[in-house]
Amino acid sequence: MEYQYLKPELKENGVCVLTISAPKSLNALNSRILSEIDYFATNIDLSTVKALILTGDGEKAFVAGADIAEMKDKNYAEALEFARLGAAAFKKVEDLEIPTIAAVNGFALGGGCELAMACDIRIASTNAKFGQPEVGLGIIPGFSGTYRLPKLVGPSYAKEMIFTGKLIDANEAHRIGLVNAVYEQTDLMDEAMKLVKMILKNAPIAVKAAKKCINDNYDMNVDQALAYENEYFAKCFETEDQKDGMAAFLAKEKAVFKGK
Repeated sequence: MEYQYLKPELKENGVCVLTISAPKSLNALNSRILSEIDYFATNIDLSTVKALILTGDGEKAFVAGADIAEMKDKNYAEALEFARLGAAAFKKVEDLEIPTIAAVNGFALGGGCELAMACDIRIASTNAKFGQPEVGLGIIPGFSGTYRLPKLVGPSYAKEMIFTGKLIDANEAHRIGLVNAVYEQTDLMDEAMKLVKMILKNAPIAVKAAKKCINDNYDMNVDQALAYENEYFAKCFETEDQKDGMAAFLAKEKAVFKGK
């Protein structure tokens, strides 16, 4: 697929910066953009890309929401197809085995907030605004917002945000746990890159296993979750990274991981 709205750029150390670029609509998600995100997540070369930073083009918006002009005349079947397209694309982003960071500059509303929530970590610029304002349009979040938002901030805050449709600023998003940190807009991408570099210093197989446990544990009971974690913990002991990491620790040296 030739990208019309996505700008992937491979940086040093295998870090890919993926920019959603439809600045005239504040990067609003139409079917084409959702299809491009789905295609990107399906076909990403994980032998080359070791981490992903997702951001939006321009200074005003990460993603201002779904494309209302496209949605307004949809019937039930068309709306269901649109929702499934977005939800499936975002699930593929969530399921990527590499670390993913949403660098949120400006508005992250509706589908934009939902896309950010599909990433592992969210950092925001001081001008960021978050919200699920769909009820003001006569609909509800359709790209997994009613699922992921309660997981991140708890049911009570999620219900308040979704029922009222209100927008919250970056500091409030940080306070309730929706974002990890807030930075000046001019520093946002540098801070995202610093965070990625910290992650990539560690054993990639271990990071991958930790992500899988955290994501898959969402819907397990405690016994299932602990057994799952125990299994992946033990699997790490079959890797060269574990041997090298522990040997380096005991020798008071810095480990250099090979991802094997």
